[in-house]
Amino acid sequence: MDKITSGWINGFIGVLIFSGSLPATRAAVAGFDPIFVTGARATIAAALALALLVAFREKRPMRTDLGPLFVTAMGVVVGFPLLTALALRHITSAHSIVFIGLLPLATAIFGVLRGGERMRPMFWLFSCAGSLLVAGFALTQNFAASLTGDLLMFAAIVVCGLGYAEGAQLSRKLGGWQVICWALVLSLPVMLPLTLYVFPSDLSIIKQPAWIGLFYVSLFSMLIGFIFWYRGLAQGGIAAVGQLQLLQPFFGLVLAATLLHESVSWPMIAVTVAVILCVAGAKRFAK
Repeated sequence: MDKITSGWINGFIGVLIFSGSLPATRAAVAGFDPIFVTGARATIAAALALALLVAFREKRPMRTDLGPLFVTAMGVVVGFPLLTALALRHITSAHSIVFIGLLPLATAIFGVLRGGERMRPMFWLFSCAGSLLVAGFALTQNFAASLTGDLLMFAAIVVCGLGYAEGAQLSRKLGGWQVICWALVLSLPVMLPLTLYVFPSDLSIIKQPAWIGLFYVSLFSMLIGFIFWYRGLAQGGIAAVGQLQLLQPFFGLVLAATLLHESVSWPMIAVTVAVILCVAGAKRFAK
């Protein structure tokens, strides 16, 4: 299997895992404080990451790597989880998921700015078309509107795109799973005290769906998903493989409908097919 194909396969697995993040976060913040969810998911994942780094005797990053690791941590460990958790107090997970349609474009832009990638004009055409399809689909839905929630989600997309691009660039040097592990460990001195400070006073009142949501975002969204995702971005190209995220809103909407019983309309199928064509077009003109 060639490197590019491997990158797209790893990226697709990462997207599948990430598709459950917003529905799981929605379930978690129904029982926990959003700040606690942000801190707890990072703390739990960081403990596992530290165990992996010790078990495999990984060398510490060089001093020049600390800046990019800090940007990665602020984007995907702190910024995106916190902003989405806060946003999901104002909007449904189905509403928030459609913003993910803008994430491939944000990732591609930062891939050019931070990763030095150069893409063909047709790539940008397919990328923008896919984003517009997702945004247009969102406008046709009867989601509960909230300016606060929308602004928080937009900010989350920006910081996440930067974190994806920065982490993927560093993955070419350190390795995919090593980058997310070191980013998590770097955030631990802040996230652990934060978690303890906002720790729930009575855990007995927390219902099972909230615990399941916290477990998912801690283990899969915060750690396992990134192992595949950063490897995929590093192998197949940040901007190119990043287009797979166009599929994430629709995977997530299915999960939101199945697990949270949130409404999903039939036109989603037609839009999904169109988005898949945009992803295929972006892949073809990525190089």
